[in-house]
Amino acid sequence: MTKFLLSLHVLAAILAVGPVTVAASMLPAAVRRVPVAVTVGGGDGAGAWDVGTVRLLHRICRVYAGLGIAVPVLGFATAASMGVLGDAWLVASITLTAVAAGLLAAFVLPRQEELLEQLTGRQPVERALTARLAMFTGVFNLLWATVTVLMIVRPGSTTGA
Repeated sequence: MTKFLLSLHVLAAILAVGPVTVAASMLPAAVRRVPVAVTVGGGDGAGAWDVGTVRLLHRICRVYAGLGIAVPVLGFATAASMGVLGDAWLVASITLTAVAAGLLAAFVLPRQEELLEQLTGRQPVERALTARLAMFTGVFNLLWATVTVLMIVRPGSTTGA
């Protein structure tokens, strides 16, 4: 049963978190490529990207963030079946996952929505806003990368990994 739960947990992480990290990383640049978005702070406005692309990337982030709830649920079930719920590497992973989820919910998704609203309303978007979104997205991605490494390396684990 543990191997089955672990397989589901890893698949959920790949299929749910992966699209969010990629789409969220692409969104700030996509916003900068929309011609109306080019005003304060630079950018050339060239490119075939439009508001529809930004809307699609944001939708991917929202939908897959919701599906991402399966990752910690399956993770807890896997950890319980392995008997490692109190291990330091798991507690650190849980904490970093909670921080990543909070960052996504409080900073990344709302800022994406703000930028999308500005573009939809044909309002100019300052480059600083897209840079700030890119920063929050980068921190979110770094947190997930750290969790991934902790899940693989499992410092102090006695399971031989």
